[in-house]
Amino acid sequence: MTHPPQGEAISNLELPGIPKVNQGKVREIFGLEDHLLIVATDRVSAFDVILPNAIPHKGRVLTQLSAYWFLRLHSIVENHLISIETDEFPASLEPFRESLQGRSMLVRKCEPLPIECVVRGYLAGSGWKEYRQSETICGIKLPGGLQESAELPEPIFTPSTKATSGHDENISFEEAVELVGSDIAHRVREFSIEIYNQARAYALERGIIICDTKFEFGLQGSDLLLIDEVLTPDSSRFWPADQYQPGQPQPSFDKQFVRDYLETLDWDKKPPGPTLPDDVVEATSRRYLEAYALLTGTQLEGV
Repeated sequence: MTHPPQGEAISNLELPGIPKVNQGKVREIFGLEDHLLIVATDRVSAFDVILPNAIPHKGRVLTQLSAYWFLRLHSIVENHLISIETDEFPASLEPFRESLQGRSMLVRKCEPLPIECVVRGYLAGSGWKEYRQSETICGIKLPGGLQESAELPEPIFTPSTKATSGHDENISFEEAVELVGSDIAHRVREFSIEIYNQARAYALERGIIICDTKFEFGLQGSDLLLIDEVLTPDSSRFWPADQYQPGQPQPSFDKQFVRDYLETLDWDKKPPGPTLPDDVVEATSRRYLEAYALLTGTQLEGV
């Protein structure tokens, strides 16, 4: 369907006459004369494989939660967002207004930096795996004796490469300097940690621990902009604060529920991915919606 209604989960979106310039695991990016249109579908990927099912409301949660954070964080760093209101979009997008509503961002064009800016406040994921081997994360020495999911003494900046396919790879800060230059590397590290600290304190008051998160930045001329998505369940690990117990993996508000289900299957983690049962799809959708409601204090419109 080219123009699905707002409430229907979508896996793919075409806008006839509007060129699609890139397609990610979740987002479709369309080129306009002076701007870009980023549309978040309801696709879900796990182990770098896009699954057959779409997760209802996921794309709208990602878009509207990002817009919420862009507004809150604007005093720290500029961002690329122009509007998520379809009535403020160019006239060429008017025929697609219904399908774009709530899941699309009109943004400034810029040159994305070739690194992901990861901030970790707790010991989980690939960081926990590396720590067990060397008591380091991306070459940063940490105290001994930390448990899985433990809070770190202070948040750390652990950049990674941006893989077009497959996994991003963790790199040292020195390697990030080689990729983007010393000035930019120091600026994005400072911005990333400041954003994380502010967001973590805000989220904790609302019952969510932000374990870790990743940011992307881009350059528009000499302006450094925060871009893509910000502090969503796709770009972050969100843990329910009232269930936090160090020493073990934590329940989360993201697609970890999907990963856990897939781990029970006899699947080699290569395409095509298995179809998810309805109860897994519904439970995952609920987690995204709950994270949105806790952080913004409002229910997603139309749910």
